[in-house]
Amino acid sequence: MKNLFAVVLVLGFSLSLFAQQKKDDEPESNVNFNKFRQLKTELATPNAYRTGSGAPGHEYWQQQADYDMAVEIDDQTQKLSGTATITYHNNSPDALEYLWLQLDQNVRAPESMSDRARTGTLSDSMSFDGFARNYTLFDGGFKIDWVRDGANRDLPHTVNETMMRVDLPRPLASGARYTFKIKWWYNINDRLLIGGRSGYEYFEADDNYLYAIAQFYPRMAVYNDVEGWQNKQFLGRGEFTLNFGDYQVSITVPADHIVAATGELQNAASVLSAAQRERLRKAAGADKPLMIVTPEEALEAEKEKSSRKKTWVFKARNVRDFGFASSRRFIWDAMGVPFGNRTVMAMSFYPKEGNPLWEQYSTQVVAHTLRTYSKFTFDYPYPVAISVHTDRIGMEYPMICFNGGRPEADGTYSQRTKYGMIGVIIHEVGHNFFPMIVNSDERQWTWMDEGLNTFVQFLTEQEWERDYPARRGKAFTITGYMGGDKRRIVPIMTNSESLYQFGNNAYAKPATALNILRETVMGRELFDFSFKTYARRWMFKQPTPADFFRSLEDASAVDLDWFWRGWFFTTDHVDFSLDRVRWFTVSTADPDIEKPLAKKREDDLPEYIGDTRNKSAVAQTMVERYPELADFYSEYERYDVTDWDRKRFERYKKNLSQTELAALENKDNFYEVTFTNIGGLVMPLILELEYADGTTEIKKYPAEVWRMNEETISIIVVTAKEVVRIKLDPFRELADVDESNNAWPREVEESRFKLFKRREWPNPMQRAKRAEEARQKAAQEEKREE
Repeated sequence: MKNLFAVVLVLGFSLSLFAQQKKDDEPESNVNFNKFRQLKTELATPNAYRTGSGAPGHEYWQQQADYDMAVEIDDQTQKLSGTATITYHNNSPDALEYLWLQLDQNVRAPESMSDRARTGTLSDSMSFDGFARNYTLFDGGFKIDWVRDGANRDLPHTVNETMMRVDLPRPLASGARYTFKIKWWYNINDRLLIGGRSGYEYFEADDNYLYAIAQFYPRMAVYNDVEGWQNKQFLGRGEFTLNFGDYQVSITVPADHIVAATGELQNAASVLSAAQRERLRKAAGADKPLMIVTPEEALEAEKEKSSRKKTWVFKARNVRDFGFASSRRFIWDAMGVPFGNRTVMAMSFYPKEGNPLWEQYSTQVVAHTLRTYSKFTFDYPYPVAISVHTDRIGMEYPMICFNGGRPEADGTYSQRTKYGMIGVIIHEVGHNFFPMIVNSDERQWTWMDEGLNTFVQFLTEQEWERDYPARRGKAFTITGYMGGDKRRIVPIMTNSESLYQFGNNAYAKPATALNILRETVMGRELFDFSFKTYARRWMFKQPTPADFFRSLEDASAVDLDWFWRGWFFTTDHVDFSLDRVRWFTVSTADPDIEKPLAKKREDDLPEYIGDTRNKSAVAQTMVERYPELADFYSEYERYDVTDWDRKRFERYKKNLSQTELAALENKDNFYEVTFTNIGGLVMPLILELEYADGTTEIKKYPAEVWRMNEETISIIVVTAKEVVRIKLDPFRELADVDESNNAWPREVEESRFKLFKRREWPNPMQRAKRAEEARQKAAQEEKREE
């Protein structure tokens, strides 16, 4: 007789392999849909510009655009006007016949493409805010006065919606540069009335404005090895694709305004008082924020409203954009953040309406963000980082961002307001790293900056405060979206302007995916090294999704193609069902042990209902009536142990080796655990085993366990102790959308429903009667007063 232990193992593993084999009738075309196939056709072929490792190639190049600008805000008409001298450096190997510039303000021009492409429905009610935002007539968009070359000769140019083509007198050769000039103006939008990433906030109580200004100048479009000219129209969602360059910007505003801007202030002696300059000097060495412009000084400026003007001059090197804010209502505080032998100035500018939250938290949050992001990427390289408060906003630019989070008028605030304000500051300051330095193409791929930034935001929030109420990042917070209506979900790898559920798709899902990579798939050490490798490779460069995917694999030796494919290229979700558990032990083959066990198992089975009823329904059977019908088997007990059984067992043991005898005596428990992949996304399996003695153990299986069968698999769990419970995904780290099928035995979850009392509304006659009674009562009271 063969070894029963071997029989059990062969049977168990054969069942597993059988379940994983390809069915004979499966179409051959299905082979191409294996979830573990490599990302070869989806990613661009590596070349001399971008390597297969995800690093920039030895011939990598990118363009540069330098700006020398002078702009002025008219505080009476809310108009911005400016001139710019742009020097464009053609570092590409190609000769360029024309240049493309972005005119993003044209998204608010009358009859713009974004307006014409908007869809909507009407109902019998609409909020005033919604009506104003959608139907207020506004003369927006750039008004281009002229475009000229360096010798002030007019250049032919063509405006196409949010893009402008400047035709060059001769092709711009590789390695050459070209200087030209533009003069323009535009009406600044009331941001709270009609929306926008920039604009003004009006304070009616004191008739003052706070300007948060961005996309205020014609900006060079990107020409690169991937897209050629990235001149896809701006419809409002797909943000910006920009070149690095050096900026000098002169900003003329009312003399009592305080200006915050990208870069370093060049003429502090002309625009700040001696006391303010001294405070700024002291703040550089402070470990807590110090006031530069005090609340009292800001309040005094609110009242005076100077009619004079001042010009603030800023310089910024190697930035991809420029933004600024201006108001006489600004309070300004600052502190220094050391990075080696450098000090970065963390600053906040806010009106009094931001307090007490902003004075207490903003600059500290800026400093904390710089430290934490630097730990996971690279040391923050710029000299300043600024957080500006204006109501209901979150927008980012190099070294400066605009953030909401406003207390009530009485100074109180909700928990949501507090953590919303801290979260948005972390997020927008964090954008200095993605995409202001790791300069991805926002117009094409929102997730490459928003998703990565939201991920590091989550890490930064966890280091701000224990149990920080993060909105995004934890695996279980994305399940509602991923398991939702697939008609309203598209893959992450979808162009920015075509995304459904923008926040979930471009922010939450990629951030969650990276968190799962870090905590579950790769582990923190491997992930952190790989993520930092990507960030450092591509700082001050222009990466693509392929560069990101390849860099993380290259630096970790972890094949993640299955992960990128499932999470980024499909709308599959995680839903594993723990369907069945079968328990095996090794049979001893000893009849004195095995036959009593078999009899007990049979005796423990419930009695068939027919047998129970027949005991009373059948008065006498034929054998009972005619005993001569009975024979040997009428009294035979198949579970009785005989001498023949014992002798056969002894002969069987004599044929076994010592190794086989030891196997026969194995006391382990063997569990065949079967899972179904309902959601389609392949992921690792994490099991918590609870034993009969009350102890628990975690077992982890890589995603590759699904590689031979993506729908149903069985795994064999071998334990010394008896398992009484198995829990799949015990730490909620897989983003499983249905946790009700994650346990064996099945668990019943308690839920609760609310009772409510139906409210009876008065009918029209009752309302009229009550109104008449109220009128009569008011008349009687008026008569008594007379």
